[in-house]
Amino acid sequence: MRFILGSVLAICTALHAQQPARPRILGVPHAAFRVHDIAASRRFYKDFLGYSEPFSITAPDGKLVMTFLKINDRQYIELSPETNPDEPRFMHLALETDNAEALRQYVKSKGYKASDKPASKGRIGNTSTGLQDPEGDTIDVTQYQPGSSSIKDLGKDMPETRISKRLLHVGFRASNPETARFYIDVLGFREFWRGTADGKTASYSNLKVPEGDDYVEFLFGRGQQTHARMGSTYHIALEVPDMDAALAKLNANPARKDYTRAMEIHVGKNHKRQLNLFDPDGTRVELMEDHTVDGLPSPMTTLPMFPK
Repeated sequence: MRFILGSVLAICTALHAQQPARPRILGVPHAAFRVHDIAASRRFYKDFLGYSEPFSITAPDGKLVMTFLKINDRQYIELSPETNPDEPRFMHLALETDNAEALRQYVKSKGYKASDKPASKGRIGNTSTGLQDPEGDTIDVTQYQPGSSSIKDLGKDMPETRISKRLLHVGFRASNPETARFYIDVLGFREFWRGTADGKTASYSNLKVPEGDDYVEFLFGRGQQTHARMGSTYHIALEVPDMDAALAKLNANPARKDYTRAMEIHVGKNHKRQLNLFDPDGTRVELMEDHTVDGLPSPMTTLPMFPK
């Protein structure tokens, strides 16, 4: 009997040892969106928000495929011209790792969708691969490489005109428990805040990457998503230290005349001051202070993510 139990234990140990380990997930390096009018989008992100455009990808015929707006040395906003006006504006969020191929193999070993092709270098020189979460949203896995356009631009193209120096989070819809299991149990994300808009059901959840401080925001989706609602749900948040100063900077910008929406500061459910902007395609760009208005931790609900 001891021999049998010992053999079973040895087999289980060997099988566990064969399971791929999760490599580190270090941050959220970018979010990518489709745009209808690239000139209008450039006016918003470059002229109004103050970001530089250090490099882009073009097709052999010279047409723009994707361009990169630099937030800091490790974070970008990526914009691609639409091919169809009915396409969703949100393309993907990205996760930074130090081993893209290992992360691809790890996710596949857990039974989730990942590219069948090994991770490889993309056109700007970083190693990447693709995953898909249970919502059907694409995750671009990014491993920065020496000699890539990103690394060659270290310390450059970060003007003081930038409205923010940090991409705080990427927000997207989470409509089923499997999404939470994927990000928390498989990828190792750590929930640090959950909020409610009505006091009856959870509305938001913030989850940090396992080995960093960047985070994603679940917006618990119920019901049909309209085009306008998707633009608000699938969003980015940019961190600012002083919302009054940020608003004053926007109002003093000559490009303010081209932004026709109202700009109003409000206090969010996390007790942090926020200001919602919208790009020409209706994608929300949320400015958020790095501290609560009362200096206390953000109040957190205990309501379940997904009510039974």
